[in-house]
Amino acid sequence: MKLQDIKCIGVMGAGVMGAGISEVAIAAGYKVVARDLTKEILARAKDNIINGHFGLKGAVERGKMTQEQLENAMANLTLTTDVEDLKNCDIIMETIGGGPSGQVENKDIKLKVFAELDRVVKKGAIFASNTSKFTIADLAAVTTRKQSFIGMHWFSPAVAMKIVEVVWTPDTTEATIQLIEALSEKLGKTHVRVKDVPGDMAHVGMRVMNAAREEAQKIVEQGICTAEGVDIIMMGGFNWPLGPIGTGLSNRASWDQKKQG
Repeated sequence: MKLQDIKCIGVMGAGVMGAGISEVAIAAGYKVVARDLTKEILARAKDNIINGHFGLKGAVERGKMTQEQLENAMANLTLTTDVEDLKNCDIIMETIGGGPSGQVENKDIKLKVFAELDRVVKKGAIFASNTSKFTIADLAAVTTRKQSFIGMHWFSPAVAMKIVEVVWTPDTTEATIQLIEALSEKLGKTHVRVKDVPGDMAHVGMRVMNAAREEAQKIVEQGICTAEGVDIIMMGGFNWPLGPIGTGLSNRASWDQKKQG
């Protein structure tokens, strides 16, 4: 498959990340089919895409796109609760959360979803997971398309953050890697290749951030500095947009805090 062969992108999961990725893709001219469990979730996703902090309406107001371009983008979007509607997509981007467990991500759920998608989606389609944590090879193992299975980890908020980690396994073909790199560029993102590793150790961005967060917490626990002080030092001294203690609530929650501040 070549970049020009990608006409329709399926997004499995229409939460924070799924809505953001869908918005980027439809604005770039791709047809998108976004699937989630309920109409209520899909309605929230649509509202976020149009009216959210990084939504298309705001882009029009800032002169980044025209009203006609907004309408054309929304015409590219299909929202559905039926997984069968993903069957003809050229690439599937999985962005599902942790479900009732309350976790950010749940590996068992992802494995079940990918096994189902493998049965439903056409054989030539690429599968990409947005997981920030789980080993890509483990997710690919429940499918019959290990060679065309890859990690495509976006950062939150997907519309604003410029980096995509392209996570390859020993089975991922070079052609698949290059295709995802080309797609990332088409979507306005900078891509970095990352080797998949066993043990659900997370990819580069989250490993470095987790290490910084753990060290920051040790500093606070030892009475060396307050949590607020650590954040101020890192934000003012190293120009971090958020401090490591603030991001401990989760990337998404911290971003919301920044917007409210």
